[in-house]
Amino acid sequence: MRATAATRRLSGDTTHFGEKTVPKEAKEGLVRGVFSSVASNYDVMNDFMSGGLHRFWKDDFVGRLGLGAVARASGEAPRCLDVAGGTGDVAFRVAEELSAWLPPLAGGAPPPLVVSDPNSEMLAVGRQRAAERGIAEACMVFEEGNAQSLPYADDSFDFVTISFGLRNVTDIDAALVEMRRVLKPGGRFECLEFSRVQHSSLRAVYDLYSRVVIPELGHRVADDRASYEYLVESIRKHPAQLELLSRVAAAGFTSAAVRDMTFGVVAVHSGYKL
Repeated sequence: MRATAATRRLSGDTTHFGEKTVPKEAKEGLVRGVFSSVASNYDVMNDFMSGGLHRFWKDDFVGRLGLGAVARASGEAPRCLDVAGGTGDVAFRVAEELSAWLPPLAGGAPPPLVVSDPNSEMLAVGRQRAAERGIAEACMVFEEGNAQSLPYADDSFDFVTISFGLRNVTDIDAALVEMRRVLKPGGRFECLEFSRVQHSSLRAVYDLYSRVVIPELGHRVADDRASYEYLVESIRKHPAQLELLSRVAAAGFTSAAVRDMTFGVVAVHSGYKL
């Protein structure tokens, strides 16, 4: 028997796609369509949308991981998985931090840096950027993968990161559990994502900017207003800081914590796997 829209609402089979309510099974394809559309302009548009701040946020995000200290202590690069990391922005920063521990690997050892993303167009951009930087596949690979069902064994990575991708996942709680699963005991999870501006006056200005200016920039720069309207709407639908913090803890991460950046425009949630 085919479920009606009302039945889906009652059974919990719907979710949001921006401001729209859609069947859960449809969201992944809709999100994939958005990122296929914006892939070639994604990094340029990040500069326009954030006024270049996304570069500072990502620099700070990776810098605080302490990757060099971990590598020095063990004598080798920790294994790092960047989920929803398509174009490689965060992964390239990780590679810079670990450059002294990333020689060409021999003997079929797994690469220390893995970028996972469900969108092949985003991954293609990332692979091209890696080749331009001279980063060998022995050090960094780009692989298709869904955050809710990562194609990796239990206890595989020392670090799992996700930046500006969690809000696009259909089932955030399932993704959090899955990211914890692939972490090694003692491994660290870090999530950089848009969040809620706390100060009411600043929030009003930010909401106006995001609602009006960003879609217009998408139209003028990328000829794609609809995709950037979705990206803005997805920010408004994403859980605020404390709600997401409770969900990180509920997924089984210990020492769950959150810190705001730029008045709460973005926030970093973190936790460990014991």
